[in-house]
Amino acid sequence: MSTTNASAKTVLAAQTSNSDAQRPERAVEHEPSARAACPECEGQVVTEDEQSFCTDCGLVVAAEWVDRSPTLTDLGMIGNAEQSIETVDPLRTDKGLHTKIGRNTDGHGNPLSDEQWETVQRLRKWHKRMQFGRQRKRTKRLNEGLRDVEMIGGNLGLPEHVIRQAARFLRRASEARLPGGRMAWEALAGGAVLLAVRASSVDREKIDVAVARYTKAPHERVCAAGRKIRCKCGVDAPAIRPEAVMAVIEALDDDAMPGARAVRTWLLAHHLLALGDAVPVGPGTPRSTVAGASVYAADRLLSEKHLTQSQVATAASAVVETSQNRIARYSRELVDAYEAEHGTTEPGVGVEHARDTLR
Repeated sequence: MSTTNASAKTVLAAQTSNSDAQRPERAVEHEPSARAACPECEGQVVTEDEQSFCTDCGLVVAAEWVDRSPTLTDLGMIGNAEQSIETVDPLRTDKGLHTKIGRNTDGHGNPLSDEQWETVQRLRKWHKRMQFGRQRKRTKRLNEGLRDVEMIGGNLGLPEHVIRQAARFLRRASEARLPGGRMAWEALAGGAVLLAVRASSVDREKIDVAVARYTKAPHERVCAAGRKIRCKCGVDAPAIRPEAVMAVIEALDDDAMPGARAVRTWLLAHHLLALGDAVPVGPGTPRSTVAGASVYAADRLLSEKHLTQSQVATAASAVVETSQNRIARYSRELVDAYEAEHGTTEPGVGVEHARDTLR
């Protein structure tokens, strides 16, 4: 275990002394913290403009903070106290708290002999077995997913704090048992990066396409994975496609609906999509597909039906490939969710609710 503490966790005080104020200011960039409570007063920690601070005492909290838990010396164990304070890395399955075994050199950088190399190989094999623990197979898949997150973030040139936030999202997906079936680890890694970018101040223009380009999964599955993490894990991140309903309506033929009808359909579909995210309806489905189902369900709830499943599926497929079967299935689920929420299928309730939300 390394004794260097260059990257030890630090808590930055919000107030500085007068002598510090006289020194020339120097721009220092700190990663925002993922902590919800202040380490000093247990107040609420919020993040604004890539900086986290306590709303009660004003303490500025960085991603790397001082671990005040008992050291090895405090516990009466043999060892150096500094060795118990290592950087916690969310990109590693064991959070980085382990000894790193080199491949071709020893701790001083000297090349290994053949006998030493064989010994190191055996140590590395047993080290990996202990590192992954009892759930070895699932932990190995999580490790591969974290490597995918790191690779995607590196190819996109994302800031370190965004990559680490994506790793936290992927861990939450693993704890919620989201991987499995058609929801692969590769897609979840791309979806986690997508959500982390949406939750940050990074330029989001065309980021979903860029993430899919470096993900080992199709674009449709990446969008579906991002929505599933957001809906199932309660991730506080903006929707990946906030204007999904409008995109579907704009893709329809000009003569599909009159102007006034299109506005009411858009408002009701916007409300239905919000319900679909909250229930959720089709969490493992891209949001554009559910948006298409919302448009069709809104047209069914309103009087004088104008749209067909084929028209809506074609319009939604302009963004993500969508089938009529999905439109039919999710539209029924959305209508059921609407009735369960409001106790009626009267469309005016959802239209007024959407107007109040969009004001």
